[in-house]
Amino acid sequence: MATPEQIAELKQKTAEERAALIAAVRSLSDEDLRRVPVDAEGEEQWTALEQLGHLCEMERSYDAWVRAALAEDGADLANVPWQRVDIPVEEANEHTVEELLRALELERAYTQGLIDGLSPEAFERRAVSPVFGSLTVLQWLRSFYRHDRQHAAQIAGRKSDYAPNFKGKEPNQRRARLELVAKRHETRE
Repeated sequence: MATPEQIAELKQKTAEERAALIAAVRSLSDEDLRRVPVDAEGEEQWTALEQLGHLCEMERSYDAWVRAALAEDGADLANVPWQRVDIPVEEANEHTVEELLRALELERAYTQGLIDGLSPEAFERRAVSPVFGSLTVLQWLRSFYRHDRQHAAQIAGRKSDYAPNFKGKEPNQRRARLELVAKRHETRE
């Protein structure tokens, strides 16, 4: 069971890391928001706007994973479908920073409502991911602020002090996404 202190800390860190992310984004010029970092790999190759799109997608996905754990303790997340958002990462550079920040704001409002509706016992329910293994709802929710911290550092052009704990090697999400988009375009033609 999560303690009141753990829940308060979760909410505080979630707010602080999102504020730091927004500050990092707001410090960039329009040109810098669309600049692809040189010599970067994986997610670090995304522009700042693409990273915001990625964060929207992942926030919605993390919420779906938490809901799956709440519905069934030990839920297999391989069965949870991909969560679509209005501005997918591959379209992020076609949008303004304000549009993406508004999308993030709406996603976070949903997440905060989800957190506020949980009983202390609900934080101990689990979901199993093929990429991350078995995590409690509290651990999934902590991923939100850690993910923000990781991408705020990337947006600011520095190495993050946080790296997700993947089972095995970290997947190259950028390459996987480009391949998915190419595949979608092939099937439409």
